[in-house]
Amino acid sequence: MYSRYLTTRAFSTSAGKNKVGFIGMGNMGIFMARNLVNNGFAVQGFDLNEKQMQAAEGHGIKAVGSMGEAAKNVDFIVSALPMTHHVDNMLNHETDGVFANANEGTHICDASTISPIASQKFAEQARQHNMRFLDTPMSGGVMGADKGTLSFMVGGEKEEVDHVRPLLEGMGKNIFHCGATGTGEIAKLANNLILGINMIAASEGMALGEKLGIDPKILQQILAVSTARGHCIDTYNPRPGLLEGVPASRNYENGFGVSLIKKDLGLALEVAETCNASTKFTELSREYYDTLEKQGLGSKDFGIVFQHILKNE
Repeated sequence: MYSRYLTTRAFSTSAGKNKVGFIGMGNMGIFMARNLVNNGFAVQGFDLNEKQMQAAEGHGIKAVGSMGEAAKNVDFIVSALPMTHHVDNMLNHETDGVFANANEGTHICDASTISPIASQKFAEQARQHNMRFLDTPMSGGVMGADKGTLSFMVGGEKEEVDHVRPLLEGMGKNIFHCGATGTGEIAKLANNLILGINMIAASEGMALGEKLGIDPKILQQILAVSTARGHCIDTYNPRPGLLEGVPASRNYENGFGVSLIKKDLGLALEVAETCNASTKFTELSREYYDTLEKQGLGSKDFGIVFQHILKNE
């Protein structure tokens, strides 16, 4: 039963604003937290990166000194962390974790891309602490986070999703209730599986055209309005100099890291084994990103695979 206490608490703050603890203000998280502030939420945030913490203050976010402090006396917690074990630590750390510090009734929206099986476990643990955990991974990249146009894929009970919807709408444009806990992560893994493969396909096509002598800018314009069009062609093209504001045009910095797409493809492969799904292209794509990571390029945007393919390494 979804208790009356849980459904009313988040809208009873003394300051008249919904209070949010934001944990993990990386490349995307800092913009998400800023948009919450701009949409009337009071946000206190924590990140291990001191530069991000300094930037947070400039966006009206109260920078605090630990995860536990970020989780105290808030109505919602938003987390955006790299790996499943990071989320586990955030929740279950004995002294600094969310469960040890947050108030009963707190709703936790985890925007990380992690194992759907782990998300189900975390939701059960949250219930044991009279809190609610929802998997709310997002898509749209740094640009979507900046513009507030992210798409959120949400797993949880309908009442829980309805409760956090205003929060998610403060950071994104499209909110999809995917089903029970874990289904948000399933949707995100399916999305990123396709994204990781498509980036390699876009890179191979762009590299082929360039080597054969066509102007890359003309080729991109053609592909963007033809049957090959897609996010990796018209919005996030991996070839430098074609689109403004994308990582490829800033030396593949501050984008979606090679290590992260490799991690997501690995998660997809893990869950695929549980349902006998075919993943041949996923396996090949993960090998590309694994090679780049071993070359020390794990923090570069995954579009750098274009350079690897262009050089035919």
